[in-house]
Amino acid sequence: MDLTAWLRLDWMLVAVVGGWLAIGLAGVAALRRFTFVSHVLFPAGGALGLLLFGLGLAAVFGGPEVAVLPVGLPRLPFHLRLDSLSAFFLMVIGAVSAGISTFAAGYFRKAEGTPPGLLCLEYHVFLASMAMVVLADDAYCFMVMWETMALSSYFLVTANHRVPEVRNAGYLYLTMAHIGAISILLCFGVLQANTGDYTFANMRVQNLSPFWASAGFLLALLGFGAKAGLIPVHVWLPEAHPAAPSPVSALMSAVMLKTAIYGLLRVSFDLLHTQFWWWGGVLLALGLATALFGVVFAAVQVDMKRLLAYSSIENIGLLIAAIGLALIFSAYGMKPLAALALTAALYHVASHAFFKSLLFLSTGCVLHATAERSLGKLGGLIRYMPWVAWVTLIGVLTSAGLPPLGGFVSEWLLLQSFLFTPGLPDSLLNMLIPGAAALIALVAALAGYTMVKFFGVIFLGQPREEKLAQAHDAGAWERVGMLWLVLGCVALGLLPVQFIQLIDPVTQQLVDAGLGQTVSASGWLLAPISVERASYGPVIFLIGVAASFALAFLMVRWFYHGRVRRAPAWDCGFPWQSARMQDTAEGFGQPIRQIFEPFFVMRRELPTPSDTRPRYRVVVEDHFWGWIYLPLAALATRISRLVGLLQQGRISIYLLYSFVTLITMLLVVKR
Repeated sequence: MDLTAWLRLDWMLVAVVGGWLAIGLAGVAALRRFTFVSHVLFPAGGALGLLLFGLGLAAVFGGPEVAVLPVGLPRLPFHLRLDSLSAFFLMVIGAVSAGISTFAAGYFRKAEGTPPGLLCLEYHVFLASMAMVVLADDAYCFMVMWETMALSSYFLVTANHRVPEVRNAGYLYLTMAHIGAISILLCFGVLQANTGDYTFANMRVQNLSPFWASAGFLLALLGFGAKAGLIPVHVWLPEAHPAAPSPVSALMSAVMLKTAIYGLLRVSFDLLHTQFWWWGGVLLALGLATALFGVVFAAVQVDMKRLLAYSSIENIGLLIAAIGLALIFSAYGMKPLAALALTAALYHVASHAFFKSLLFLSTGCVLHATAERSLGKLGGLIRYMPWVAWVTLIGVLTSAGLPPLGGFVSEWLLLQSFLFTPGLPDSLLNMLIPGAAALIALVAALAGYTMVKFFGVIFLGQPREEKLAQAHDAGAWERVGMLWLVLGCVALGLLPVQFIQLIDPVTQQLVDAGLGQTVSASGWLLAPISVERASYGPVIFLIGVAASFALAFLMVRWFYHGRVRRAPAWDCGFPWQSARMQDTAEGFGQPIRQIFEPFFVMRRELPTPSDTRPRYRVVVEDHFWGWIYLPLAALATRISRLVGLLQQGRISIYLLYSFVTLITMLLVVKR
């Protein structure tokens, strides 16, 4: 019996969503019963995430299923659709949320901002709304769930609402979320082509003119780009991530940002009939600019969570660049190459979801163990938190794109896509895109540099503060959640052929081509186009690395006969080493600040002659605040003051307004 025969969307997937909502309501009923909420409800939510992962995995290979829920307004029910694209993203949401929810069972503490039961409700409504976003098959359902996702994540970001900085970050996030939502709503208004039917099925059959199709695409780019963190609408992301609890930061970066990628793919390849090459060019340029901007800012950060937030901006830039390349290939009818670029994008969706959530959870462990978020006050934690250190190392290596882990495969596939661009019929693109490939390589190198800084400053060297000696390792719930994410990072690296076969139905749906047959023909060797062009064997690479380590170990044992001698590290003749002599986070980022100085607004805080322990501090800020957002805020303030002049507090003035309005309307109607 076919598995999809009993995989009925109208009860299986909706049951998972309903289960999350029921867990949230149970949290409200047990508002302050911390142990019940943390050790029963959050693990139950993780179990439902695991179930969603299994359902999505099975549904990727099934045909489209549709359902209509008797929920909503009269004559406006919720239309749902489960196809390969939505199933893939459901699979990612379920897999990552399973690990994060398990971690959250041991992470949250008593008396931390929001009551535990209310936090449980917000958390599981957030999960349910993200799942419903990728299932929605009409604009009404999509926008309701999109706004529910935005509001629930806003309350999660402001969980510690007593801190003014947290409240400000929440207001900024909510503002940008609604700007994006308005743009998405206008996009759907264009796509329904004045028919009054806002179902996606109706939008798919509309034959829009090039002008209106481009208008819909650009509105979608603005709306989903604001949620994803594309420049220049990225400013909320490095503010909201540090403010939110670490499991929430992990969900937002690993999962919520991907709903924006899903929306862009849905509009560009499914709801719009045709693609134009310049759409891909715009995405490619924006993606590369965002990736370079994000990685450069990540390299100079001194706050753990801000560093990871800017790293998320970098990875979103790579995703958008891959989608742009797929649009260019699709516009010229080069379907196999469009499938290659799209496969690279979808592979990176899953890889980034696993390693970035793992890194955010690791920072949560460090934050709880040390009460410090500043890199300048950490160091040497591998001695006190060895388990967290080695788990973090897996996430760091994956983020840096090193084989044989998942981050390498997705970036390697993206670079392979760029190698085939000389076959494009446009000479201008053939001239410019090799420069884009070089920029991708630069971003990958800087990402590795940033991850070396992240891991080295936190875990290596000597502790920079005495209190770090009291740091403790992760608890049991936290270890289980992070181990699940480590398993995902390793599996994506060692099983690329199998995962590309999983992606194949998605690319077949979107561009009518896939890599499944090509990669399966080469066995365990990954060859996206042909073995003659390029290939990569992750298992062979892993065996080679393991053999090299074993050979080095045996040679040391043979040549030195097992003798071990411990001695202090060479210290240039100066034996009184201290943590203040180690390279700081600021010092590590100094070369990047100098090379990319035009990227930053830098404020230097210099010590005074009377300081007994002088410190030099550099504050790095974003140009976009001064170029766009501060002028807009000043303009909004000025307009508000002008409008405020209308409120005189006198009834005669208000009657005059009403009289003038009535006369104006009568004149308009008469004409």
